[in-house]
Amino acid sequence: MGEPLQQREARGLMHQMGLNDVTIERRKQVVGLEPVDVDRIAAVRQLVLDRLDHYADVFFEHLASLDEARPLINNRALADKAKRLKREHLHAMVSGEYGAKYVEQRLELGLLYSAAGLDTRVFLGAFHHLLASIGADIVRQSGQTQADAFENFMSLKKLAFFDICLIVDVMVFERERVIRQQQDAIRELSTPVLQLRDRLLLLPIIGVIDTYRARLITESLLEAIRSNRAKVVVMDITGVATIDSKVANHILQTVEAARLMGAQVIVTGIRAPVAQSLVALGIELGRLDTVGDLQGGIELAERAIGYRIVLQSEPIDARLNGAS
Repeated sequence: MGEPLQQREARGLMHQMGLNDVTIERRKQVVGLEPVDVDRIAAVRQLVLDRLDHYADVFFEHLASLDEARPLINNRALADKAKRLKREHLHAMVSGEYGAKYVEQRLELGLLYSAAGLDTRVFLGAFHHLLASIGADIVRQSGQTQADAFENFMSLKKLAFFDICLIVDVMVFERERVIRQQQDAIRELSTPVLQLRDRLLLLPIIGVIDTYRARLITESLLEAIRSNRAKVVVMDITGVATIDSKVANHILQTVEAARLMGAQVIVTGIRAPVAQSLVALGIELGRLDTVGDLQGGIELAERAIGYRIVLQSEPIDARLNGAS
């Protein structure tokens, strides 16, 4: 059988997050996890394994008490999988092996929490309750002096912080990835290139134009010119309130790039404040074909590709009535 999807996703995420043998060791150094800590964790291994199910229950009982965790707790499939992974997590914590495979398992757990929409603060609260329960048992039941038991717990806590950092990083990474996807979708929707006629495109621009969006406009337009074999483009900026020098120069560069691809760009809808600011900035507009409004720009574009508008001398209603 092939590798499970969740494991493939976790492995791919390791690459995206730059997690390798070197960075994993660096993360251990950050939390102070040393070989002596591995030995101390081994001293409490059996205690943790004997109460594995109890500790997993402590974690999920705390989650079940919080409304913010309902999306995970109420999803039976996700909850069952999360409990299984948590037991595997606890087992791995006292295994003594904390390399790439261990990290991959933590990422898989983080991906599941992200898929369930678990809030980072809620996860941290549940993990705190889990550690408190383990710590209390180590002090009471380890059969060692309180000082030795405390040192063993602190070593386990270092590993727990190593785990927490990984899981939280995954949750933050996934949230940012979703935000980036949403932003990209919004930007794409905000710069649509529409085909009005064969070889004629319309690019309506609305809202604030920053440097990133200006680049996106250029990329979208040039791709549309290529795919539609366009000869004329009407770029309407009626909905643009202000344009700074960087954006104005980028628009000029876009016009030049379109011209190199064999397309003429007609800019319409330059509002008075925008025109005044462009003049004040000293932007060279002689290379632009401009028309006051969108309708005039479309008419000019249609003439440029050979369309001719003929006005009927007789109203349509009258002709229809005559036909009946």
